[in-house]
Amino acid sequence: MIPGRTTEVSRIHTGEKPYHCSQCGKCFKQLGNLKEHERIHTGEKPYHCSQCGKSINDLGNLKKHERIHTGERPYHCSQCGKSFNDLGNLKRHERIHTREKPYHCSQCGKCFKQLGNLKEHERIHTGEKPYHCSQCGKGFSQPANLKRHERMHTGEKPYHCSQCVKCFNQLGELKWHERIHTGEKPYHCSQCGKSFNNLGNLKKHEKIHTGEKPYHCSQC
Repeated sequence: MIPGRTTEVSRIHTGEKPYHCSQCGKCFKQLGNLKEHERIHTGEKPYHCSQCGKSINDLGNLKKHERIHTGERPYHCSQCGKSFNDLGNLKRHERIHTREKPYHCSQCGKCFKQLGNLKEHERIHTGEKPYHCSQCGKGFSQPANLKRHERMHTGEKPYHCSQCVKCFNQLGELKWHERIHTGEKPYHCSQCGKSFNNLGNLKKHEKIHTGEKPYHCSQC
């Protein structure tokens, strides 16, 4: 075996990472991995897709990208047979079956299947709001919340009731409205069993039993 190759293989067991990125300090076991990583900083993209000409920064990502054109899905779920064009997507999918949640919040211990979901959750603790409305500047911790907010400015109502012509800017509002047609009342009073089609009406009703009167006249 080639001496240099022997050294690289031995690092699998020792965990040694002798190659350091001068930009961010990240360490690697192999020089080739360091070279690929450095392209994140330099912006170099030496690999090009023969189908669409897109430039890619490493060979592995080029192979993944080419599967968009070929339709190849070489990674198969052993549980349900579903196929994927990327190994990472298969791994994420398999957690549906295993219920594995490998990403843990260091603040509260809550666990998540995907790293992205953990990152979004952590903003509850940090208060970080990196997504900003271009119209009014309001910040949000999640892109989905920003999208919902932006519809206030655009007037967009993408959720349509299949029973009538009414439209809504949030999915939750559509779900609540559809209960008018279906008669569904999923919220039940624990005291008397009466049912309601939305949580707000249940909360109001429960005050009959508790005697709570939270609203006070400012005059008397």
